[in-house]
Amino acid sequence: MNQAYNKYTPDDQAVWKLLFERQMAQLPGRASQAYMDGIVATGFPNSAIPNFDKDLNPRLLPLTGWRVVAVPGLIGNREFFELMADRQFPATTWLRTRDQLDYIQEPDMFHDTFGHVPVLTNQHFCNFLAALSWIALNHVDHEEAIQMIAQLYWYTVEFGLIQEKDESGKLALRIYGGGILSSPGETVYALESDIPKRIPYDVATLLQTPYVIDHFQEQYFVIDSYEQLYHSVPEIEAKLEELLAVSSEQRTVISK
Repeated sequence: MNQAYNKYTPDDQAVWKLLFERQMAQLPGRASQAYMDGIVATGFPNSAIPNFDKDLNPRLLPLTGWRVVAVPGLIGNREFFELMADRQFPATTWLRTRDQLDYIQEPDMFHDTFGHVPVLTNQHFCNFLAALSWIALNHVDHEEAIQMIAQLYWYTVEFGLIQEKDESGKLALRIYGGGILSSPGETVYALESDIPKRIPYDVATLLQTPYVIDHFQEQYFVIDSYEQLYHSVPEIEAKLEELLAVSSEQRTVISK
């Protein structure tokens, strides 16, 4: 589908500018350096809604081979993973209204583009996304497998934290998950609240950890690098097969 950029109203543009400026005031020192570099590399406009074909893709495509494609909203698993496996990131075209500035029930364009696109300038992260999507496509009709993959995706791509060196050279937690980066409240909560657990990245744990969608996360998983994320793909595939085999055996025993 087409983004239909000319249909955005002056108020849509004003809401985008407000959202952008509010988050950019929060992210320095909290967002991953790859994200902050990606904001610059993709030429993210702060005064206008990004035009996928004119603004984002001409800058993003030469960097990592990825491009942003417009979708009407939430799409099915097969279509979603087919696009991602083909290095096309699906982004909805609708934008929240003024009375939805702090909370929306499903992702809008600000979440999809501002939250995710800047990190798509990191090649290791992009390779992870494509590889994970191919695994998902191999199991796309298996509900339990897709649920486990969705849980890992949630705690990495949407709500992941990373260890990076700060200006003094000391390791510090930073955000790379788009669900956090597009949320002013969770940006602060994820790093500075004493409530959530912060757990080292572990494939087996992520595949089996349910997530919540209606309030801030109860735990965050922390990677050491984007290389670690990409290099964990063979383990994801192997552990997924192992868990599915165990689940199948358990169902067989129960049915006897």
